[in-house]
Amino acid sequence: MGKTVQDHLVDTLEELGQDQFKKFKTKLNTFPVREGYSNIPRGRLEKADALDVCDKLISFYREEYAVEVTVEVLTDINERELADRFRRATGTGSGGKGQQPEPSDSATGKEEEHFVDRYRVQLIERTTPVEPILDLLHGTVLDNEQYQTIRSGSTSHEKMRKLYQLMPSWNKKCKDRFYEALKAKNRFLIEDLEGN
Repeated sequence: MGKTVQDHLVDTLEELGQDQFKKFKTKLNTFPVREGYSNIPRGRLEKADALDVCDKLISFYREEYAVEVTVEVLTDINERELADRFRRATGTGSGGKGQQPEPSDSATGKEEEHFVDRYRVQLIERTTPVEPILDLLHGTVLDNEQYQTIRSGSTSHEKMRKLYQLMPSWNKKCKDRFYEALKAKNRFLIEDLEGN
């Protein structure tokens, strides 16, 4: 019944040149994964070929999140076209039922407002630098035009305000990604706010 996610994943990885495949594996080892997951150890990736890396992605992250991680890592190493093709081939990008753990209660606040809405003022005032967060959102939550517009802000406050201006059009998944990006790059700030 056509190709599986694993087939598309192997095909995509095999399209990378040797240098880009090496970059992909290096980035994969340091990629800020979601809470509840861990990075694939560097030693297991060093000599791995496309098939090995595919197996490890599926075993470490399960299918749906493996697709998401692959798309984001490809985007990070400037393989956006390949990332888009892979996303389309696997039919992801518009959400779907996940096998991954639910985001932590601190992200969603159960029935309460989302963390990023609740602490809007504090996040605008205290998030710095903003660029690493934009980089993680680029290609998934932010398109290129939005990314460049936000980066054009002269201060961290201005950049965060521009980012928040886009938020009314976001769904919960986008807000979850923003929260995970904040946590990956500003862990102590998030821990401080969560401790309130």
